[in-house]
Amino acid sequence: MKKHPDKQKAISILKEAEKCNPGAWVRHSRVTAHCAQKIAEVCDGLDPDKAYVLGLLHDIGRKFGFRQLGHISDGYTYMMSLGYSDVAKICLTHSFHNKSLDDYVGKFDTSDEELNLIKTNLQKVVFDDYDRLIQLCDSIAGTDGVMYIEDRMNDIKMRYGNYPQEKWDANIKLKAYFEEKVGKNIYEVVGVMVWDN
Repeated sequence: MKKHPDKQKAISILKEAEKCNPGAWVRHSRVTAHCAQKIAEVCDGLDPDKAYVLGLLHDIGRKFGFRQLGHISDGYTYMMSLGYSDVAKICLTHSFHNKSLDDYVGKFDTSDEELNLIKTNLQKVVFDDYDRLIQLCDSIAGTDGVMYIEDRMNDIKMRYGNYPQEKWDANIKLKAYFEEKVGKNIYEVVGVMVWDN
């Protein structure tokens, strides 16, 4: 079985999730997918369709209601149940640049079992460029389009009350990492968000 759905299936999974829990997170997911696809198109070794799918479904745990850390375990468990292990991995890694719960921004609203699932699997995982790509795209994707990375991080800081310096620095490094790989400014690559689904 494929470790991730094709684009059409991913779009339908998100649309179904939106019916369960409508909200700005769906638009944010579409912007993330757009950015991931655009960067993958000019980045050696990355498949643009796979990047799009991973970006589209990185927050799919939000299907099950408004949870903060809980959306990580919900998304991981849901995607594993469908056999989409590559997407499950992204659900897990997109919020943890340093593989540590110490720099998580938001409320720890998980059960002990869910928290253990996140900790255990996070320690086992090996980051690749898809993990890094979705972390970057998550950090430039607003709900209405692409944002400057500093503006997005400040927006999160205002909403949640904090933004760890380690995470801030990790995002800036990710931007530089992909800009070096593609040889141009990331904002030139992602361009203007086009609503196509």
